Amino acid sequence: MLNQFFVQYGGVIYLIQFFFAVVIGVYFWTLLKGQQSKKNVVVKESERETQRLQRLRTNCLTEPLSSLTRPASLNDVIGQEEAIDILRSALCGPNPQHVILYGPPGVGKTAAARLVLDEAQKNSLSPFNKTAKFIEVDATITRFDERNIADPLIGSVHDPIYQGAGALGQAGIPQPKPGACTKAHGGILFIDEIGELHPLQMNKLLKVLEDRKVLLESAYYSESDRNIPSHIHDIFNNGLPADFRLVGATTRSPDELSPALRSRCMEVFFKPLEKSDILTITKNAADKINCVLEEEALDEISRYASNGREAVNMVQLAAGIAMMENSPQIGVNHVEKVLNNGRFTPRAEFRPKDSPAVGIVNGLAVFGACQGTLIEVEAKSIKVEVGKGNWTITGVVEEEQFGGQERRLTRKSMAKGALETVFTVLRSRYGINLYNYDIHINFPGGVPVDGPSAGVSMAAAIYSSIKGLAVDNLVAMTGELSVHGSVKPVGGVISKVEAARKAGIKRVLIPAENWLKIFDDFPEIKIIPVQDVEEVISQALEEETDIITRAI
Repeated sequence: MLNQFFVQYGGVIYLIQFFFAVVIGVYFWTLLKGQQSKKNVVVKESERETQRLQRLRTNCLTEPLSSLTRPASLNDVIGQEEAIDILRSALCGPNPQHVILYGPPGVGKTAAARLVLDEAQKNSLSPFNKTAKFIEVDATITRFDERNIADPLIGSVHDPIYQGAGALGQAGIPQPKPGACTKAHGGILFIDEIGELHPLQMNKLLKVLEDRKVLLESAYYSESDRNIPSHIHDIFNNGLPADFRLVGATTRSPDELSPALRSRCMEVFFKPLEKSDILTITKNAADKINCVLEEEALDEISRYASNGREAVNMVQLAAGIAMMENSPQIGVNHVEKVLNNGRFTPRAEFRPKDSPAVGIVNGLAVFGACQGTLIEVEAKSIKVEVGKGNWTITGVVEEEQFGGQERRLTRKSMAKGALETVFTVLRSRYGINLYNYDIHINFPGGVPVDGPSAGVSMAAAIYSSIKGLAVDNLVAMTGELSVHGSVKPVGGVISKVEAARKAGIKRVLIPAENWLKIFDDFPEIKIIPVQDVEEVISQALEEETDIITRAI
């Protein structure tokens, strides 16, 4: 029966089979032809874009002056000899450390960080080999997703649910993506403006520094899944390697950074550039572009430029103006046009008074990334009816905030609290009833004073004002005063002493507990340790005629 059916209808069945075979063949042929066409289109488009990219790369402008003047070695970083020595000792030896670089912008922090790996590779004892990489990250623009989808610093996992997961994603396999920490393995990871890192990134970075590896997690990973390649099993079980040395740079002050980060790093402080450093950088910049710089123009730039970057930019703009005017050299008139258009202000240079004065004391303070400065403390006392006196303090921070991000507390200014302590000390030690006077304490100069380190300066100024004794104009001081009259230690003493030296101060009074042996080697200045307010008064105040005679 079945044979009879095939005999009768076999031709029709074969015809149907042939038809479907032709249809399927045409479908796959069309599909293959479409894929080939798409491939040809992709190849042609790729060739066009490659040619376009090559044309773009051949069309280059001249190199900016900032690049031409970039230091070629650590020895070329101007004005930072001490910081460079410390940086070398931290990273170029057999046991390199993590480092944080503090300092104002444009003083050479980034340049030093870029060059330190080359310097380390020259040392045969250094663990950095010739293939060690320098990976640079800018914390201000580092993309970060709190859902952990992308983290270019630490690394992340591309889970199958995400777009573009590819063939592995279609198979349900999570794909680890290494970040800068892993890319810097065996070398240096430089994070510019490290204080701007997201708090979660900072915490993850601390964990990486501790473990020297990046641990990744994914809800799609299973140890028992045999479809997952062995190298991905290895990454999830053992982590991605991240044995590097961190170099972070910041313009913030140390107390604004994470204490946990600071505890893991050596700290190197780059100081503000002096006028002589600015002169050297300016001359080098002019030489790089073969321009003659008039002496007056050079002095004008050094008077206004606060850092090396500003000096180089001024030279470049002034050179452009000179070329447009067909001038053979850069004159002071060209520099003045740049300064006027850029609304530049002269460098702040605090200098002591020309002669001793009553009620005027040279104090010392720090600001920014441990930058020292000379401040003036003024006191004026007017005798009034017994017990009717008042006191006023101006030029200080009125209130202070402290605490973490989730909890901030507000307290009365510590400078104001220090003044109340001064009143107690002068009354108990010298029998001066300050409520018999109207007393005005002022900190001129536009630098709001914060903290108790101006205690000894206020005590000397008030005592001088009431007794009518002049204060030596070539003495500066810093220190916190206790209610018992003892001088307590303060922070930033080295920066303060350096600022006093630059200002032309001859003697600096500091708390005895802040004394360091290196103060014996400070040139042109005498550092005097004091323990008590009476030592401060005796060192700073004398009979006015005696001070004037000695000054002459």
